[in-house]
Amino acid sequence: MLPTPPASPTLNGFCAPEERLGQVLAGRLQLTGILGVGAYGVVYTAVDIQTNIPYAVKALNKLGLEPRQRKFQQREIQLHHQASAHPNVVSLVKIMDSPDCTYVVIEYCPEGDLFSNITERGKYIGNDALAKRAFLQILDAVEYCHSIGIYHRDLKPENILVTDQGMTVKLADFGLATADHVTSDFGCGSTFYMSPECQTSSPKAYSCYASAPNDVWSLGVILVNLTCGRNPWKRASFEDTTFRAYMKDPKFLRSILPLSAELDSILRRIFEFNPAKRITIPELRELIIRCPRFTTRPAAPTPLPSPPFRPVDYARDAAFNGIYQPQTVPTVSPLPAPLYTHTRLELPFTQQSTSSGSSNSDNESVFSSSSSVSSASSTSSFTHIPAAPKGPSHGIQASYVSPPSNAWYNPFLQAANLVKHVSFQPPMLVAPVHVY
Repeated sequence: MLPTPPASPTLNGFCAPEERLGQVLAGRLQLTGILGVGAYGVVYTAVDIQTNIPYAVKALNKLGLEPRQRKFQQREIQLHHQASAHPNVVSLVKIMDSPDCTYVVIEYCPEGDLFSNITERGKYIGNDALAKRAFLQILDAVEYCHSIGIYHRDLKPENILVTDQGMTVKLADFGLATADHVTSDFGCGSTFYMSPECQTSSPKAYSCYASAPNDVWSLGVILVNLTCGRNPWKRASFEDTTFRAYMKDPKFLRSILPLSAELDSILRRIFEFNPAKRITIPELRELIIRCPRFTTRPAAPTPLPSPPFRPVDYARDAAFNGIYQPQTVPTVSPLPAPLYTHTRLELPFTQQSTSSGSSNSDNESVFSSSSSVSSASSTSSFTHIPAAPKGPSHGIQASYVSPPSNAWYNPFLQAANLVKHVSFQPPMLVAPVHVY
């Protein structure tokens, strides 16, 4: 069990992320823009200069890392690799290595994250059909992760990407994910989305909490984000006035948010203070499917187009017969030797075998012959369905578009604003790239 993420690394040199722009990795993948920066690296946009296929590239810094920090990087790659078989998880395409960075090539989603689509484009608020479709896909992705023993621990709109004009969503960023079904990593995640048991300020010795119901709590906050464009509270702690009011009176949320009676009933089961009594994902899915309306405002009348891919069986029965119990992660075959024989990158995990019929839409690119990692383990009954072609990119609006009228809010106790966590920029050094 790894502890809560350590402090940011301290580096001996500096290279601004912009200085990498224009670099060509492996002779084909050119870095073209910056999507974001964080404590451990930079996310770039990139394009295959021969096929013109776009990608996103996470440049994970290696310099100045302690062994514990390095393990966190390796674990992120490992768990994302295992989860990317699912069509609602961003595909991990290839891993490349240089002395200063590990480059993780992933599927590019040009429409951005769910946060931007809610706050800047107002895509889901008031459109119950679209919000339901998106939330069910998030449930499918998280349930699949749980079925193979992976718990995300940082579920929030910023870590969910959007494609197909909002019709398809994909889970991303496994930086805080764990394979521990029970953990003592208190305070791990983003405050607005943490469960009460995760936020224990002074845990007793040997105390711990279950990872799966912690993810379920986060899903409930995301559901409020999707339907109302707000957070129900700033933190699920009795120090928070709004959360304390909700714990005193479960009907309180309907006084500050435009929730339908049906959705309010569902949220009460999600926001169950006792994690052992909290609703499970299969139960939650059934309630969401049957929910006639999410909010008190009229839902969008226009029916949605057909799904971009047909429904698939996610092996729910096998995964959840022992609810919240340890899951056995399937054994996977190693990738072909050229991908990981280089001694500079020592991955502490086995990798899945691939075939020429990659499940990515990028299978004509330089990466398809040896590095697409979206096939499922032979021990899992999950069937991967190829994702639909990406929709056209939509530029972010120049000005912020607020959610619909806040007239329903209690003038003294209000739901929290939906705000984004700020990342900071790490220094880097330039170094040659080695390909696997």
